[in-house]
Amino acid sequence: MDQLIIEGGTPLYGTVAISGAKNAALPLIAATLLAPGLHTLHNVPDLRDTRTMLKLLEILGARWERQGKTVRINSDRLTGAEAPYDLVKTMRASVLVLGPLLARSGFARVSLPGGCAIGARPINFHLKGFEKLGVATRLEQGYVEAAVEGRMGGGTVYFDIPSVTGTENVLMASAMAQGETVIKNAAKEPEVGNLVDMLVAMGAEIEGKGTDRLVVHGVDRLHAAESTIIPDRIETGTYMIAAAAAGGRITLTDCTPAHLPALTEKLLFCGAAIETTDDSLTVSCPEIDGRNICHPCSVDITTLPYPGFPTDLQAQFMALMVLGNGTSIIHETIFENRFMHVAELKRMGANITIEGSRAVVRGIGRDKLSGAPVMATDLRASASLVIAGLAASGATTVSRIYHLERGYENMVEKMQALGAKVKKVRE
Repeated sequence: MDQLIIEGGTPLYGTVAISGAKNAALPLIAATLLAPGLHTLHNVPDLRDTRTMLKLLEILGARWERQGKTVRINSDRLTGAEAPYDLVKTMRASVLVLGPLLARSGFARVSLPGGCAIGARPINFHLKGFEKLGVATRLEQGYVEAAVEGRMGGGTVYFDIPSVTGTENVLMASAMAQGETVIKNAAKEPEVGNLVDMLVAMGAEIEGKGTDRLVVHGVDRLHAAESTIIPDRIETGTYMIAAAAAGGRITLTDCTPAHLPALTEKLLFCGAAIETTDDSLTVSCPEIDGRNICHPCSVDITTLPYPGFPTDLQAQFMALMVLGNGTSIIHETIFENRFMHVAELKRMGANITIEGSRAVVRGIGRDKLSGAPVMATDLRASASLVIAGLAASGATTVSRIYHLERGYENMVEKMQALGAKVKKVRE
């Protein structure tokens, strides 16, 4: 297994280009199953998760090739309708093939999903949505089996809690259903909007993009299309927080600052300076004794569906709050197990107390955070430990970085380009 070794205490300076969004690429790759033909996707990040999804499509009969950031997928001939456990156990987003397979062939058998151990994340939202469209579902030996006779019918689907993958799955399933489908309390994340754009390019008729009410007018057939993956707002936010934690001045290009309203507001409150254009942003810290260093003000956050503070940036922001000058309350409302990074941060000297769904972070300042051997437990926890290591004194060794490689493209190289003293070694 690989590890990261980080020598902390070096501010970050330079420019980094943001990759395509993992959480947008996965549903768009799955959507190519909806229609035969040659689909072209641009700005696709080369990650463990995207490679897993492409491998899954290959098992289902699709063929694909990658040229740089462009992936072409030929879904003319599907030969299977089962997503096996060996693949699905590594990535929960594999469940996104359910909707397209149902719409295309009327049957799907998908293993119950795996992935990061950050909470239950049940797929009951997906299944209840499918049932509203006339799909019969059952769980058998760890697999979801879903089937419909003929075309699905339209219906009204209401999500008790906005579910991103649930919204995406129902969108894809209903694109060729008979009649009108209304999705209420739909997720409003930009990644959902990216999928809507692709489905419309394929011939779907969808109203309400960017709102919590999506209306799908089913069409008889879809066709292959060309689409572009939006920039990764979570990668963008991770580097923004890293700059505030380590100090310095960095510019992020090929991003969409408008997709991070809550984080931008919190970082400004913490004392960072942020300059934005339509597709780039610069984060810097005040100059103190000839160096750009932030001594962040402590601030409370509550994770919420978009446009609220993203749960996928909670762990990274907690690492910044460890350096704060007061007490920060971090309330996690999305996933019940998303404080698994706390024990590792405490190994570095952090003062954090868990109270149910809240974490109380008592800032210890920059001088008391020290490097230590730590272990990543999930994708975003990995990023939080990297950020803590950049700000700490001494060396930090992060183990199990395969989690990190699921969602961050070339992070080591990008951090090195900013001057960070980080390297990947074999354990």
